[in-house]
Amino acid sequence: MTTGVLPFTIPASITTPDSVETRLGTLKFFDGLPDEATVKTLYDNLDFQRGVQAFLSAIPAASSFAIRSAFRGSGPDNETVSITESLADSHLVLLTANSETVYNFVWLDAKDGPLAIEMPPHVLGFINDFFMRFVGDVGFVGPDKGKGGKYLLVPPGFTGEVPDGYFVLRPRTFGNVLCFRGFVTNRDLTPAIENSKKNFRVYPLARAANPPAMRFVNISGTSLNGVFANDVTFFDQVAQVVQEEPLDAFDAELRGLLASIGIRKGKPFAPDARMKRILVEAVAVGNATARAIVFNTRDKAAFYYPNSAWKLVWIGNDAGFSPGGTLNLDARTYYCYMGAGVSPAVTEKMVGAGSQYAFAERDAAGHYLDGGKSYRLHLPPNIPAKAFWSLIVYDPQTRSMLQTEHPFPSLSSQTEGLSLNADGSVDIYFGPSSPLGKESNWVETVSGKGWFCFLRLYSPLEPWFDKTWRPGEIELL
Repeated sequence: MTTGVLPFTIPASITTPDSVETRLGTLKFFDGLPDEATVKTLYDNLDFQRGVQAFLSAIPAASSFAIRSAFRGSGPDNETVSITESLADSHLVLLTANSETVYNFVWLDAKDGPLAIEMPPHVLGFINDFFMRFVGDVGFVGPDKGKGGKYLLVPPGFTGEVPDGYFVLRPRTFGNVLCFRGFVTNRDLTPAIENSKKNFRVYPLARAANPPAMRFVNISGTSLNGVFANDVTFFDQVAQVVQEEPLDAFDAELRGLLASIGIRKGKPFAPDARMKRILVEAVAVGNATARAIVFNTRDKAAFYYPNSAWKLVWIGNDAGFSPGGTLNLDARTYYCYMGAGVSPAVTEKMVGAGSQYAFAERDAAGHYLDGGKSYRLHLPPNIPAKAFWSLIVYDPQTRSMLQTEHPFPSLSSQTEGLSLNADGSVDIYFGPSSPLGKESNWVETVSGKGWFCFLRLYSPLEPWFDKTWRPGEIELL
């Protein structure tokens, strides 16, 4: 008697042909076994893909690294405040910084233990960790409600006692950035500057009885770069962050992605010639992809109005880039490539508090804005900003203020001499030269360069949120 396996027809869907045509070329197999040339092609492609995704995913860490490097030029962590006593101008290469408020930047390093932070009253600010994740708000929209107060930054792994009397914040990283703004009073910067210098302090909790003095360094008008690299040195910056921070400061998926290209905690990042060649190309493609996501987004949710160039800075209005509980990878790239600092105060609806931003890089006809051409933007009356509004022009290369003959490429409701129309509306002009008689409402641009602009509303009002007020489109003259 003979027994045997019953015949079974293998579905074609689970097999691999001997030859497969792909964007990588022809991939060849013997009975599903890849030949040597195919294996090399596939591994090169896998490493390239992971390099591109590592670039896009690690932008927040590299951005924070660049910010820290810039501010460390002013002095030691924790005890040094980089302050814009004459406002931020185009000398400061910082992602979409504004030129209307007195910035105070501090890099907080809590590796040696908790840090006590004494906040001044009447400021608006936030703390982000090294991966640009929201840690907490301070000031008007923070728990001190603009009255000033004491915060305690407790580092990861700390098991000691936390004293009473503090608003406690627990970041996932040792390194964190604190940014807060003081506001201009009747076009006078002095009260905001003095408020910071008199009332702001950072010190180790262990030295609360005898805190060290703070050092304030004016960075207005100085040349300073806080923008992350767009070449292969990007990965060197990220590797340093990985070495400095706890293993679980990064999510497991990102740790694995970085490890796959050679960035692993406790080991030097030393790619061989083959890997470095691949990573050079991966950064180029990753950078190009980020620019496409920012300046030519395919996500319709980015646009605030139908048939308009105006886009929200936050797709999904979620500071964690996870509207509905699902991480939106492109939304994170979209924001973090052009901006720095995350807070619900600029994403959530807060009528009469916080701030709201919109930006545009195209004119009414859908063309990129050209610095050699002249344009007009009409802002209808009753601009919905309880505090003030501003409009600032940026360089698409650096995503920082456009460098022109004028150090402040901006206009705002606080601009002295700004001309209003009879109904309270405002017309703003852009171009390499001012239209005759419109000098007070003109922002200079540069021939041969593109540009984009941010419209900011501080303490936005309901007509912004219900869209009964809408800015005009940027029209070519």
